[in-house]
Amino acid sequence: MIAAHETEIVVYGGPAAGVTAAVAAAREGARVILLEPGRHLGGMVSGGLGYTDLGDARVLGGLAREFMLAVADRYGVPAGHYAGPEPHVAEQIFTDWLTEAGVDVVFDARLLSVDATDGEIRALGTTAGTYRAGMFVDAGYEGDLLAAAGVPYAVGREGRSKYGESLAGRQEFAPGKHQFPTTVSPLQDDQPLRLVHQRPLVAPGEGDGGVMAYGFRVCLSSAPDRLPFEQRPGYDPAEWELARRWFAVLRANGVEPAAGDVIGLVPNLPNGKCDGNSIGPLSLSLLDGTNWAYPDADEDLRERIRRRHADYTRDFLWFMTTDPAVPRSVRDGLRAWGFAPDEFGGGLPHQLYVREARRMNGEYVLTQHDLLPRPVRQYDAIAMGSYHIDIREVQRTWSVAYEHPDPAPWVFNEGYLSVAVAPYQIPYRCIVPKYDDCRNLLVPVCLSASHVAFASVRMEPQYELLGQAAGVAAAHAFRTGCAVQQLDVRHLQERLVAAGAVLAL
Repeated sequence: MIAAHETEIVVYGGPAAGVTAAVAAAREGARVILLEPGRHLGGMVSGGLGYTDLGDARVLGGLAREFMLAVADRYGVPAGHYAGPEPHVAEQIFTDWLTEAGVDVVFDARLLSVDATDGEIRALGTTAGTYRAGMFVDAGYEGDLLAAAGVPYAVGREGRSKYGESLAGRQEFAPGKHQFPTTVSPLQDDQPLRLVHQRPLVAPGEGDGGVMAYGFRVCLSSAPDRLPFEQRPGYDPAEWELARRWFAVLRANGVEPAAGDVIGLVPNLPNGKCDGNSIGPLSLSLLDGTNWAYPDADEDLRERIRRRHADYTRDFLWFMTTDPAVPRSVRDGLRAWGFAPDEFGGGLPHQLYVREARRMNGEYVLTQHDLLPRPVRQYDAIAMGSYHIDIREVQRTWSVAYEHPDPAPWVFNEGYLSVAVAPYQIPYRCIVPKYDDCRNLLVPVCLSASHVAFASVRMEPQYELLGQAAGVAAAHAFRTGCAVQQLDVRHLQERLVAAGAVLAL
């Protein structure tokens, strides 16, 4: 018989936002249970994204700043000396926080069903039992709880006409470090090579539901005890023909790439470790379109997508360090690194980098107009963002270069966009559903935003800040017996400021 549990607040999902939501609610005096579908806490912060994208440090307050101070304390360095800790240290900090706050944590609690009637969630059915509460927080990267509760949401990029955003929709071709030379052919026997997305292109500015590329942010070490990359059973050298053509074009143009041109190899973590990021046109980000179905997929399909990304990552590292078509400068540079033996069992992280999935259609949709050209002042601000609009590549596709004397097919990565913004306020209305959709749910990660605006908000420090706001709001709404949409926002802001939050500059 499946056990039933009663509490005041249930937080579903244990990424950093889930941890801060649970800790903040518990500090407000609420009884909290945190349900994590997997077996680890911290999401990307402890799952490979050690080098944290911050933006303007002045907006960092509350638990996000506490985390930065905790990292400094663990290593005996000034605050901000490291952009982030080693993955296992991040998870330990989060674990300690939850223990100190008295939060019950349940692992392997994958969502099975939601009892939602009359605009309220009553209980969650999970693989670990049934959980009833007065307030719920969906802190997962996928937005599974909000979707199961019947809250409307969006997936993928909209067209420019949806919100009148000039940056929305399919992007024009733009050269840069993430782009192939225009002479790399994508075809073999008139068929696209593997690692090329075969979906037809929509016109520039139109929406197509595409989501940013996923991948694994690997934690590497150059220490003598590093673990070398190994060939995976099932490795297929034929998959890497596109890479061979890329390197051949570079060689023909007299370009000798470094290993850092395919993966970031700067020792940017404590103890000489490296958070490997996606740098070049062929990188740790998988751009063959296999992730487009992930947000709405069932768990079986998601697991196949995760496995595909894991296989790709292992194969990428093996190819780049062993294939004779790879320039020696790249092979030798990467061979100086290996998996850190004390992280993830000496292999890939436990967390796939789901850069975006569902986005709630809530009380207010944050759009490009709230960020640019000047930030809009929000009366119900609960946090601030500052990182640039960072839309990573959505697909790798191909076209015909008709402007050349001899028209020929060429491959290119599409979707990348980077636009600076000034620090802006994030309104409370973005983390609550519409009143008629659900009255006891808060959503700090899959919040209500356009694809463009979400690309700035989606950084872990912002998630931590929004998680804290969601936790305080959940505790206050439960205590006063009101719907989350009817919360006294001024009181919420006062509690957040008292806890160190920065709501305006």
